[in-house]
Amino acid sequence: MDQQELIVQLQQGSESAFVRLVDEWQDMVYNTALGIVQNAEDADDIAQEVFIQVFKSIRSFKGDAKLSTWIYRITITKSLDHEKRKKRKKRFAFVQSLFGDGNEEETQPAEFNHPGVQMENKEKATGLLQALDRLPEKQKVAFVLHKLEGQSHREIAEIMKTSLVSVESLIARAKTNLRKLLTEYYKDKIIEPEKDPL
Repeated sequence: MDQQELIVQLQQGSESAFVRLVDEWQDMVYNTALGIVQNAEDADDIAQEVFIQVFKSIRSFKGDAKLSTWIYRITITKSLDHEKRKKRKKRFAFVQSLFGDGNEEETQPAEFNHPGVQMENKEKATGLLQALDRLPEKQKVAFVLHKLEGQSHREIAEIMKTSLVSVESLIARAKTNLRKLLTEYYKDKIIEPEKDPL
């Protein structure tokens, strides 16, 4: 079944076509969300939200972009919305803690294990991911799509609805910022990076 046929069947409400779509794209959706939100449980929730959105919106899909590009866009939007909600919650929790009784639970960051990150040294992976989380939104998205998802600059431009030049600039700035942040990270940890992980 080619993509056009799959889209037609999805738009007709075919359950088997939807199962096929989920089978084909669930890893990509999960990995992209995980690269942005850096929490396995949250990435699972986002993946479910993405496929619910795809199911609800497929009838309005015009085919002016590839199906994969459209799904990437939904995934990125859902992931970034989640990050914004998380930041709002953190700010609210901080305000609460100022007036609370000091018994608030401390939350530990979840174990991060992204399939696209293959580094022998877990310490380096941790440093890179912490630094990645501090990048501006667009730089983070471009870097995740390129380095963790293996998308070409042209594909990223299509997904992010921007120019090729902008994508190249975002990735270059992301690398520069990550190098600075990693230098700070290693100084704090008193660890010398053996090689540039970027």
